[in-house]
Amino acid sequence: QVQLVESGGGLVQAGGSLRLSCTASGFTFSRAAMSWYRQAPGKERELVAVITGTGGSTNYADSVKGRFTISRDNAKYTVYLQMNNLKLEDTAEYYCAAVASGLNYWGQGTQVTVSS
Repeated sequence: QVQLVESGGGLVQAGGSLRLSCTASGFTFSRAAMSWYRQAPGKERELVAVITGTGGSTNYADSVKGRFTISRDNAKYTVYLQMNNLKLEDTAEYYCAAVASGLNYWGQGTQVTVSS
């Protein structure tokens, strides 16, 4: 089965950094675009970043441009989200997502909390 396992969330002070990781299995990882989403309490889930299968193209939400970087290591079946200069409004549950065989798959989520 397709599985996505996330790690790296935690509590960090505003202005600090975190790196999230998502390790995948059960599909052809190198052919799948990978994404990070987040959802804050009382708000809809939003797309944060997306990366193509080869890593040759990325896109970001306006709110994180210049601060977050999505990357992948296909040999390790892993996608990353480097988060720098974190702000209070970045507090949310972060989810890794993939499309494989025409179906959408989600990780279990990892909590990121930014404190002042």
